[in-house]
Amino acid sequence: MSEPTPIPTHWYNIAADLPVPPPPHLHPGTREPVTPDDMAPLFASALIEQEASTEQYIEIPEPIREVYKTWRPAPLIRAREFEKALGTPARIYVKYEGVSPVGSHKTNTAVAQAYYNAQDGITKITTETGAGQWGSALSFACAKFGIDLEVWQVRASYNSKPYRRFLMETYGGTVHPSPSPLTESGRKILAEHPDTPGSLGIAVSEAVEVAAADPNARYALGSVLNHVVLHQTVIGLEAVEQLRAAGEENADVVFGCAGGGSNLAGLAFPFIREVLHGRATTRIMAVEPAACPSITKGEYRYDHGDVAGLTPLLKMHTLGQDFVPDPIHAGGLRYHGMAPLLSHTVELGYVTGQAVDQTESFAAGVLFARAEGIVPAPESSHAIAACAEYAKRLTEPEVLVIGLSGHGMLDLPAYHEFMQGNLVSTVGDVS
Repeated sequence: MSEPTPIPTHWYNIAADLPVPPPPHLHPGTREPVTPDDMAPLFASALIEQEASTEQYIEIPEPIREVYKTWRPAPLIRAREFEKALGTPARIYVKYEGVSPVGSHKTNTAVAQAYYNAQDGITKITTETGAGQWGSALSFACAKFGIDLEVWQVRASYNSKPYRRFLMETYGGTVHPSPSPLTESGRKILAEHPDTPGSLGIAVSEAVEVAAADPNARYALGSVLNHVVLHQTVIGLEAVEQLRAAGEENADVVFGCAGGGSNLAGLAFPFIREVLHGRATTRIMAVEPAACPSITKGEYRYDHGDVAGLTPLLKMHTLGQDFVPDPIHAGGLRYHGMAPLLSHTVELGYVTGQAVDQTESFAAGVLFARAEGIVPAPESSHAIAACAEYAKRLTEPEVLVIGLSGHGMLDLPAYHEFMQGNLVSTVGDVS
């Protein structure tokens, strides 16, 4: 394990360093760039400022850093036994976010968003969640700052991952399966597709609809938007320093799973900062599920972040707002689009996409668990699989970093299905 490093005092905003500024978000009605007033009904004022900020570093308020101290800095672990299992000359490091109270990276932005909403006097937050990591993280954070939380969880995950729901409820969150009969957008989907497994795009529509109708409520998004990506950069800022403390000048390749993009971006952007300033040549691999490959098979264009078209238009890699992916176990990766800032770095050539099948990812997860003792979340196993494939081909040493975004202790039924041979490969063909 690496030497201890301080918790970052500032988040890193890559928009300040990119050679081409990222495209603006557009109003869904006028198709003009959104203004702070457009976003005010949904987001806390400080988050709106961060969304459009061009400052290179934004200070982390002390109350947020105090909560971060519960688990940060998260460890950077040298995966020596995994290296032996792969028979690779690579030196593999794992940035492990599973040490957070809810077991994933989502807590980094959940705490920040709850804090800023509390500063604005907001008493209720609505949100969506896929596998449940985000809902759990925001439930934890809302409990810290005395805010009520209402969560719409994608139906496929609501049914297959009850422990996530139990965790949200333990922290005080109220959870509904999505689509639900509680909203206009949910009722419309259920009327047209009563057996739908749901999607993050549908759940976003429901949460946004409820927040927009309540002046005392705001909406919180667990990925995709610029301010969410910003908060997650504590991961990469720590990892860059921890790698140096371990005697490594920089990383050759960084692997992270990519669904909405905040986990990968949070890890990768500080490494890309080193590239932009001429201090490294690190390559970034965005590893996504073959069932929902927005980078490798999607289009780079403006699209809504939700099914109902209530959210701003975002310039991103997308499979289309109506896309409903197969109900794979990596529920956190079942999103039709990719974070605009991450998509922008793909277009600029700093990030490369790679799609992995779910059986391949579970096989890598089992191998990693048996080698290192940590059971990875199904989402994280995609990054582990891509790294393993790359590392086994090496004939010379390289420094590889894996973003292990969370543990899989609440996903053991899925691992059981895989080991019993009951887990299918990706069902659909995304063309």
